[in-house]
Amino acid sequence: MDRNSNSSVENWGLEVCANGYESALAAQNGGAKRVELCDNLAEGGTTPSYAQIALAKKNLSIEIWPIIRPRGGDFLYTDLEFELIKEDIKICKSLNCDGIVIGILKADGEIDKERCATLIELAKPLSISFHRAFDMSNNLEKSLEDLIELGIVRVLSSGGSSSAIKGAETLARLVLQAKGRISIMPGAGINENNLQQLIDKSGATEFHASAKEFVSSKMKFRNSESKMGNIDDEYQYELSSVEKVRALVKIINDNQ
Repeated sequence: MDRNSNSSVENWGLEVCANGYESALAAQNGGAKRVELCDNLAEGGTTPSYAQIALAKKNLSIEIWPIIRPRGGDFLYTDLEFELIKEDIKICKSLNCDGIVIGILKADGEIDKERCATLIELAKPLSISFHRAFDMSNNLEKSLEDLIELGIVRVLSSGGSSSAIKGAETLARLVLQAKGRISIMPGAGINENNLQQLIDKSGATEFHASAKEFVSSKMKFRNSESKMGNIDDEYQYELSSVEKVRALVKIINDNQ
């Protein structure tokens, strides 16, 4: 893959999908260039709380791009959900975020250009990235042109596959199609064991990973009979790892 095919937007770096302030701090300490700040990674990421965004912007120097997604599931939103999205964008503007991440589809799987345009106008002067709702659209090539027309600066994609490495050939085609008009950022299942292969196959220069690991609870008393959610072990949780971020950043830097 010709790495110069995306030259006009070539800007090597790692974006960490950070599930809160602590993960964003780990991303910064590991050398990432940006975080997609979110909550509920198990649902693909939802809008983080005001406090998470506010503290991240107050205390960190890394770029903070909150995802604006009111719930898990599909990307076809009701009028009420659309109003919630708009209010969250206003909050991100008030907190001086570096950008926001959106994604809205129509029922037929096309990019909802009208609603996206409304959000882009509302968010100005913030830049806009588009998340993996793109992968759920009905035609990736047409959807890419729609996003370019809208002025989206970056699109997160697995190439429509279950992981970026499985979708590497499609990602390579999207990079060529983009011709530097938008950044194609591979994401989904990226780790230090497959990142180099993905760089070689896709021709992309920006990459997205959670770089997370499990953290064990410090609770001494544990009720094994009751559960609060649908996860197997509620006495552990996930956070981005400084070491994993650093390993990914090194691979990316070695390719510049």
